[in-house]
Amino acid sequence: MGVFDKFEKRLEGAVSGVFARAFKGAVEPVEIAARLTRELDAEARLLSRDRRLVPNEFIVGLSPADYDRLTPYGKTLTSEIIPELRAHANRNGYVFNGPIMIHFEYDEQLPTGRFTVASEAVAGVSGTPDPAAQRSRLVLEVNGMRHPLTPPGFTIGRGSGADLRVNDPGISREHARIEVGETDGRLRIEIVDLGSTNGITVDGQRVERVDLHEGSRIEIGSTRMLVHAPAGA
Repeated sequence: MGVFDKFEKRLEGAVSGVFARAFKGAVEPVEIAARLTRELDAEARLLSRDRRLVPNEFIVGLSPADYDRLTPYGKTLTSEIIPELRAHANRNGYVFNGPIMIHFEYDEQLPTGRFTVASEAVAGVSGTPDPAAQRSRLVLEVNGMRHPLTPPGFTIGRGSGADLRVNDPGISREHARIEVGETDGRLRIEIVDLGSTNGITVDGQRVERVDLHEGSRIEIGSTRMLVHAPAGA
């Protein structure tokens, strides 16, 4: 049994077979894992006779249908792929310049079943990062999927009209909006309740509108979200 056969069986077992059924006829998780290991091979750069630098940050572009299917399984998928990348790197003398990060991005131009991969070797962050630079890299992480917090922002809801759709019965069709803009030259990020049924909780407090910052923890329905800067993880 090959490494990706084992990967696929572990992944399917982790979600009781639902994952495999959800992806029938669409992008298969094992395809993403295989593509990322090929990306390591293609982008390896010689450091010394037996060591080569490879990318540690990957952006996987997905079609709207595949993105919606992946969202509930983002954490499981990432937690299974990263060990495979580390194992492949160890076998081939590859070196990562920082923590491995995998981001899934929505690409409305892609047809179902097709995906793209972009990669970069990103140095790990040490010391205290500049607050302005750190703030510009913030993402909203939902079910393992990272959504860049860039102007003008996006709406969150269960309905098809929301920019970020979350399949949670406790979330209204248009539940909240993340507003991203500049105030006096500084990036400002807010979350606003759009008249939802169950409201919004940020850092344990029920709110209608509040500023967000790195580390903000949001609860909408039964879904938990986190604002953070992945490059500083």
